Amino acid sequence: MSVDRAFPEQTRGPEGRALASTGAADLVEAMMREPAGQMSPSTYETARLVSLAPWLTGHDERVRYLLRNQRLDGGWGPPEGYALVPTLSATEALLAVLSRSPGDMLVDAVDRGLMWLRSWLATTRPIPDTPAIDLIVPALTDAINEHVTCRDMPRGLVHWQAGPRLPLPPGMGRRRLDVVRGIVAAGAPVPDKLLHALEVVGDITQVAVGVQPLPPGVIGASPAATAAWLGAAGEADGHGWVRAYLESVIQRHDGLAPCATPLGVFERAWVVGSLARAGIAVPADSDLVDSLTADLTSVGTPAGPGLPPDADTTSVTLYALARLGVPTDPSCLWGFETDAGFCTWPGEDGFSVTTNAHVLDALGQHVATQSDAAPRYRSAARRLVGALQACQLPDGSWQDRWHASPYYATVCCTLALADAAPSAAAESLARAVRWVVATQQHDGSWGRWNGSLEETAYAMQILAVAGRELPAAGSALSRGLSYLDKASATQQEGPALWHDKDLYHPTKIVRAAVLAAQHLATEIPLRAKVNDDLWTCPT
Repeated sequence: MSVDRAFPEQTRGPEGRALASTGAADLVEAMMREPAGQMSPSTYETARLVSLAPWLTGHDERVRYLLRNQRLDGGWGPPEGYALVPTLSATEALLAVLSRSPGDMLVDAVDRGLMWLRSWLATTRPIPDTPAIDLIVPALTDAINEHVTCRDMPRGLVHWQAGPRLPLPPGMGRRRLDVVRGIVAAGAPVPDKLLHALEVVGDITQVAVGVQPLPPGVIGASPAATAAWLGAAGEADGHGWVRAYLESVIQRHDGLAPCATPLGVFERAWVVGSLARAGIAVPADSDLVDSLTADLTSVGTPAGPGLPPDADTTSVTLYALARLGVPTDPSCLWGFETDAGFCTWPGEDGFSVTTNAHVLDALGQHVATQSDAAPRYRSAARRLVGALQACQLPDGSWQDRWHASPYYATVCCTLALADAAPSAAAESLARAVRWVVATQQHDGSWGRWNGSLEETAYAMQILAVAGRELPAAGSALSRGLSYLDKASATQQEGPALWHDKDLYHPTKIVRAAVLAAQHLATEIPLRAKVNDDLWTCPT
């Protein structure tokens, strides 16, 4: 089947490509002006500042934000189990405010929050695999129980009368939280991967041995962890610069706080990788290259200061550098290799298909562009192709622990397989395309809960790259492009879908995905099968 017959309705041609390229240039320019990255505000993190840092500028506005954003059912945040962490955080924060300055609006909001929590915790429901959730939920549950049992609460908290204490969700315990608190209390070194959620240990955060802020003034790339380290008075001897940085963070986010900042390397690597893969030229500006290589070491690169190096950020950074024409030795990835594939970081609980897809991207680029690449790289890439195919769900999609939407996991795996082994993975790719076509919504969009720009962009990339042999894919892609063009002009922010302590929306990363989809939908060349020799060359 020819490309024209498979995609008969894609006619925007040069005009569409020019628009995408212009938008990409503007995006990269804006990205370089904001070295911290642009992430959406987090209800969880903002509520932690309300509770931990009432001394921080904008406290009253953060309280009003929590009151404004409470749902009609009493919860906060996204649908399903994703509401548990933000609702616990907001309820505890408003209880803390209520204990200092009672008010009817606070009483009502707290009471409805407690009502939602009691109802939700009374049943067995799926709990999402978000970072540190097994620390955050017990810590906040303990804090709420302490508020209502150790102080005289207003009479209006009628839903607290249903029982003496909030329970933990079925199957969740306090053992790991107790271990972490014991480590800190005993003066033992705190593992780097715990710094991002250090606020869970409460008042003893300030005595954590060896914990020091990193430039520009942050603990674990987290406003909440940083506020907990500064303490109830917002003071730390000789560390006024840390408080000043925290003030600058909330100023940049209109008084609120993101789950993680700064995340410049993370943002730039994903943006460059998305644009370049779609065929949109990104100049290898020296400042851009320097920012991607500044923290890249023999053990990888972290997403931001205070975070440990991880295979996900490292592999996307390596891929972005290769696409910029700056090939970099990927041997730092070997430290993440396991029997199953590659871990996001050593000691990870679980397996991330998107991390492994990104590692495959990095290794595949290395094999394709370096004729003298060691056989180990080719062998590892072949192994990852098999591992990703084995994780594909019966309906043709993939799901992952770093994103709420299956469209993200599916686009990561589809693009990696299409680049690395399009012939060997042909059946997996066809199943992914059929799933995408089958799940398109009436308005041309795609989405887990509702249609979104982000998820539509991922679905369109899957169709454009792997759907040439399915006639229905052309029609679905055309309808998706129509939705994307219309929605892009009116929607400024999409739903938060990315996993951190709370769900978040990485604005520029999503914008890059949309531009990539628009570009691919207007130019459907046959992609070179550059890495099919992974399957024919000897190990």
